Amino acid sequence: MDPEIKKALELLAVGMFTVFTILVFVVITGKSLIVFVNRFFADNNEFNESTRKNISNENINLNGKKIAAIVATVDILTQGKGKVQSIKKIK
Repeated sequence: MDPEIKKALELLAVGMFTVFTILVFVVITGKSLIVFVNRFFADNNEFNESTRKNISNENINLNGKKIAAIVATVDILTQGKGKVQSIKKIK
């Protein structure tokens, strides 16, 4: 095998290994950061019982699963900035 080709393949292998190692490091660091933030700085956006009572007093026909689905949808669409205060059926 030609020495130049051997050197090129060696550089290719070292470069690919370096890129792979750096990408693994980035993924592990990202996942660790997500776990850390979720554990220590998580927002308690849980659907609590008082909210359910306030909403269901106005609408007797809604069960807990439907209310939870509506609250979850609002939370996703507003990126956690919106709150459901009441649910009214439009006729």
